[in-house]
Amino acid sequence: MIEQDDFDINTRLHTIVRGEDEAAMVESVGLALVKLPDVLNRLKPDIMIVHGDRFDALALATSAALMNIRILHIEGGEVSGTIDDSIRHAITKLAHYHVCCTRSAEQHLISMCEDHDRILLAGCPSYDKLLSAKNKDYMSIIRMWLGSKEMVRVMRKKGIEHHPNFRAVKHVPFDQFIQLVAHAGCMIGNSSCGVREVGAFGTPVINLGTRQIGRETGENVLHVRDADTQDKILQALHLQFGKQYPCSKIYGDGNAVPRILKFLKSIDLQEPLQKKFCFPPVKENISQDIDHILETLSALAVDLGGTNLRVAIVSMKGEIVKKYTQFNPKTYEERINLILQMCVEAAAEAVKLNCRILGVGISTGGRVNPREGVVLHSTKLIQEWNSVDLRTPLSDTLHLPVWVDNDGNCAALAERKFGQGKGLENFVTLITGTGIGGGIIHQHELIHGSSFCAAELGHLVVSLDGPDCSCGSHGCIEAYASGMALQREAKKLHDEDLLLVEGMSVPKDEAVSAVHLIQAAKLGNVKAQSILRTAGTALGLGVVNILHTINPSLVILSGVLASHYIHIVKDVIRQQALSSVQDVDVVVSDLVDPALLGAASMVLDYTTRRIC
Repeated sequence: MIEQDDFDINTRLHTIVRGEDEAAMVESVGLALVKLPDVLNRLKPDIMIVHGDRFDALALATSAALMNIRILHIEGGEVSGTIDDSIRHAITKLAHYHVCCTRSAEQHLISMCEDHDRILLAGCPSYDKLLSAKNKDYMSIIRMWLGSKEMVRVMRKKGIEHHPNFRAVKHVPFDQFIQLVAHAGCMIGNSSCGVREVGAFGTPVINLGTRQIGRETGENVLHVRDADTQDKILQALHLQFGKQYPCSKIYGDGNAVPRILKFLKSIDLQEPLQKKFCFPPVKENISQDIDHILETLSALAVDLGGTNLRVAIVSMKGEIVKKYTQFNPKTYEERINLILQMCVEAAAEAVKLNCRILGVGISTGGRVNPREGVVLHSTKLIQEWNSVDLRTPLSDTLHLPVWVDNDGNCAALAERKFGQGKGLENFVTLITGTGIGGGIIHQHELIHGSSFCAAELGHLVVSLDGPDCSCGSHGCIEAYASGMALQREAKKLHDEDLLLVEGMSVPKDEAVSAVHLIQAAKLGNVKAQSILRTAGTALGLGVVNILHTINPSLVILSGVLASHYIHIVKDVIRQQALSSVQDVDVVVSDLVDPALLGAASMVLDYTTRRIC
């Protein structure tokens, strides 16, 4: 097949030792390791491309790594369930660059401490050909293979050549194989082809045994994992044969090869060859003894709000074991010192409460680089909080790993782990508080965006001539529906003596706030009711834009104002949204402290993957 594609072949290596047992596999690897150094010394390749998880690929990767040759591994990060997994992951550890086929495989590579900047999610290269395959004269191909002399010879050896329902063949050229698979009534066996390539055509598959048990599959695959008791295979055939399933693109969209070529061209051959691993930031190992096992696995959660600074001990189940609250200082020095002081006190208290702290999660307003643990730009509510490295001082002081993210993102993470977003693949969280924020979960993962600015939902513009916003623009959702916006409108009414109604008063030493506007609306103040309705409508229009842009399966309103807006938002969706998204549910969060819980979830989700 390589010769047919007109490649120039420099060397042919015969390394496969005959035999079907494990010893033959080991001997083949050993033989390859003996022969490969001479070949690689002559070729001196800039980059060695290694594909898949066969034992011969392991020999190639081992030789290249020991000879300081850059390795690009294709189809790493996947899980099948056999020795292939160990070989595949061993090649991953030897490789410098990675091309993976699925988002789950990408996440596996990141979890294996591979450098995210050296991972390309391209899709499976074979899908480029599969998805572009046209309906050729497949009947002639089928007839050709039904009469193959080689097929007859193999069947004769097996003694089944006389059975009308069986055809056997050693190898089918790929172009012809595509047509056979695309028009088959069913495919049965334990090959990875059944759970990967066949999904491109929606052909029914019966996967036998446990060889592919860990792989991602489309709905066209039916697993028969146990021995054939109770005629399971026969029953599976009755269920699958002749069906037509939707085409699956889990493993690719047909554009893998251009992506891989672009990735190859981007590799800087002058950069240091030494491979880097992206370990989570931790200063020392945690000892393992019976006292730790008996402890409650917990996280320190920090919430930096515009008014208060809160630290909490949060258990694995989302229980806030203990919470500490102080006013948020106005200067950087005072603030960072107070954070360190509160975290040290909480960590000491955790020991008394038999809580094992696994790490620190920080939720803060503004734009955050979660990879570096740095606050890039803060909101106007938190002063002296730009270009602030939070990870380093906390990690150095507490000797614990530290995670940092935006408060809106943390609210979404809280819903994903503890709230109404648990188990959902796609949903959006909107926070209604002093400002308006949010977080987007897509395919179970949090979306940060190319410059960590995703989900700034409060700054969706819903009016071209609306009120000024704190961001410098005008007509944003936040300019209408935030606590600050409601406070602004409440003060206007109060200055005009139009806020207070019977049964209501504002003490002289108390500032007018959104609370008073809501109270006035409840007591029948028409102008206050109109302001709340306008605010809710602006938020509703923002939600409609989100539904049309992201198409989530759920929208969660969080924060103190959520319950006051929910009905208006639903009315706006009924009036303004496309019919295809009007069934998307909008709910009020039932979490009490989403920022703290989200900060804790960053710790608990990551560290427990490594410990448990």
